[in-house]
Amino acid sequence: MKQPSPTTTPVRDIYTVSRLNREAKGLLESSFPPIWIEGEISNLSRPASGHVYFSLKDSQAQVRCAFFRQHQRLVGITLKDGLHVLLRARVSLYEGRGDFQIIVEYLEEAGEGALRRAFDALKQRLAKEGLFDTAHKLPLPRLPRRIGIITSPSGAVLHDILTTLKRRFPAIAVLVFPVPVQGEGAAEKIATAIRLAGRRKDCDALILARGGGSLEDLWPFNEEIVARAIHACPVPIVSGVGHETDFTIADMAADARAPTPTAAAEMLSPDQQEWLAHFERIANRLISAMHGRLRSHSQHLDWLGARLVHPRSRLALLQQQLASLSQRMHLAQATRLRHARSQLQAMTAGLLQHSPLPRLHAAMLDTRHFHARLASAMKRRIELSTARLLQVMQALHALSPLATLERGYAIVQQSATGAIVTEAASVQAGERVQAQLAHGYLDCLVEKTREQ
Repeated sequence: MKQPSPTTTPVRDIYTVSRLNREAKGLLESSFPPIWIEGEISNLSRPASGHVYFSLKDSQAQVRCAFFRQHQRLVGITLKDGLHVLLRARVSLYEGRGDFQIIVEYLEEAGEGALRRAFDALKQRLAKEGLFDTAHKLPLPRLPRRIGIITSPSGAVLHDILTTLKRRFPAIAVLVFPVPVQGEGAAEKIATAIRLAGRRKDCDALILARGGGSLEDLWPFNEEIVARAIHACPVPIVSGVGHETDFTIADMAADARAPTPTAAAEMLSPDQQEWLAHFERIANRLISAMHGRLRSHSQHLDWLGARLVHPRSRLALLQQQLASLSQRMHLAQATRLRHARSQLQAMTAGLLQHSPLPRLHAAMLDTRHFHARLASAMKRRIELSTARLLQVMQALHALSPLATLERGYAIVQQSATGAIVTEAASVQAGERVQAQLAHGYLDCLVEKTREQ
């Protein structure tokens, strides 16, 4: 038997446990890119190092997870057993024990995470279509005559907006479009209200408002149907949805975004005190400019008067003209200010004239007047109908055979056949007949018949 040559003996590559785990870890980490995993937390532990360790499981399997302290600053939720989460992680292996594990880099609650992904996808798609471009946004009116408010009529948001508008510029009229602001079907009703306000065009601007809440509560304002209704609306819209940190698709599609509903009302309503202060500043600047101009002319005249010796009368005339012009300028300034105040009052009165309250009061008076006329007409109609009914009843009673019986007549019938007897020849002697009187009947026996 041939012996194997020493040079043909295979070389054994013997792994240590450390080498095996190290190479297995490198193979796992290079084969799997960062992945998203969804599951339920169990066996949560928090050692003194600050790292968090737990198992992520579903109905059939589980895997160990390590969530190191440097990544936890991005998490805004409290981790606990039973919490359903969505996490981004790297596949790895713990070399010391040879345990398969995943290293968590980011974690969020699964339900809100799905909404957030849907929010991001819709935002990117609508942004590509140009719905958020500033070129499509309408300018806000400087002094709106009427503001439409699209919000829930039962919430505190509407009260806050109305209070703000009344405080800043009470002459602005308000038209409320009541809609639900959360729950099933809310997005469709919000979009319908926006389209209705756009068709009517009786408001100079619209406020789309809702109080704060979770991402799920604010979701109707992240629906595509609402964003497209805002984009297509010919009336400028200010979005005041949620708190300052809340951003919705409606905020991006609107012509302007306010951090709160109250801020939206302040954005659209001018401050009448600021207007009056602005007029006052203009008046003061005008007075100061005129006084400076007068001082300059007066100094110039004084200088000319110092140079001239004989034409004193000319200088006196010019000084008199200057004093006259000064007085006229003062009067013109006062007249201009009065005119400006009158214009402001007229504008305020004009806005108040568009209030619907007088028309509503007139409509209520017309309604009461028509109700009284209707009641009177109905009463006359009933009285005429009652009188006609009595006449018909009297005529019917006069024609009734019962009235004839009351006068002493009788209706005679043959007892055998029930036929009415109208001729004596139709009855034989000895035959029985029945006579109907006004009150009761008579059974009679015919003894003899005769003609008239």
